[in-house]
Amino acid sequence: MEGSLLTLAWVAIVGFAVFMYVLMDGFDLGIGILYPFAPSEEARDVMMSSVAPIWDFNETWLILGGAGLFAAFPIAYAIVLPAMYLPLLLMLIALIFRGVAFEFRFKARSSRHLWNKAFFMGSLLATFAQGVVLGSFIQGIKVEGRNFAGTMLDWLTPFSLFCGLALIAGYALLGSTWLIWRTIGILQDWCFRVARRLLILVLVMVAVVSLWTPFLDADIAARWFSVPNILLLSPVPLMLGFLAFGLWRALDEGREVLPFVFAMGLFALSYLGLAISLWPVLIPPGITVWQAAAPPETQVFLLIGMAFLIPTILFYTAYSYWVFRGKVTGAFGYH
Repeated sequence: MEGSLLTLAWVAIVGFAVFMYVLMDGFDLGIGILYPFAPSEEARDVMMSSVAPIWDFNETWLILGGAGLFAAFPIAYAIVLPAMYLPLLLMLIALIFRGVAFEFRFKARSSRHLWNKAFFMGSLLATFAQGVVLGSFIQGIKVEGRNFAGTMLDWLTPFSLFCGLALIAGYALLGSTWLIWRTIGILQDWCFRVARRLLILVLVMVAVVSLWTPFLDADIAARWFSVPNILLLSPVPLMLGFLAFGLWRALDEGREVLPFVFAMGLFALSYLGLAISLWPVLIPPGITVWQAAAPPETQVFLLIGMAFLIPTILFYTAYSYWVFRGKVTGAFGYH
């Protein structure tokens, strides 16, 4: 019983870290995706300035999630890493180029256009790689015993590639709603228009992924479409529809904060739907969280550190967002 509770605690910690990364790095990756389509170079200055003070600690959650997976579920880490090696490598390289672009763009003169491209391509490829990893994870990993038994290109499937495109649309929606909240004038008006189109695209892609996923695994299909599960789980798609309607209305009414809140809600429900589809499997199709967990002694030792680390990260994150609150009015200005 004690080991089960410890494992559940670590599932919550890793799941929370991944979710926080998706939300918090999602909108600044989305800004990078929208970057070359902005109405002017001045607008691009404001876009980058809106996340320049906070983008780096948004990625703290990615490190925390990866470290938590390695420490608490070493079998899962040992299987996922070789299975997803190429898309994960692409993601890391893209994030490096994107981070360098943050530092160099404002100081560059003749080479600024190159750093603009690096910021865009880094954001786009990092997002696409994350979506591919998610899609290949959902469709399952070949395992023999406790080892990865597939090939280096098992992740390369139509479903995983589609998930990569879907995440690009989702992050772009988050980015546009963030800019609606944090900017004014021409850029904000442009984001209102873009967010409407992205919302339609995201809903179409969520529908396709939701209908495609049950065909990948009979257990997932049975979980969602058997009686009485179909009735018990019906609030999830209904709430997603409610949030989508709320987001559309908020955009029509010119609200500034609500679109971002509703967009985050769409991601939260999609994340919940994924958890419902897979639980308690950690490595589809058959390795559960209990089978992949580290010994209880290791979990307890690491949990002590997490008890101090997570509140510290939350406090620092909240404080930083509070310091850099308000509208971004120029390349270096907050109002």
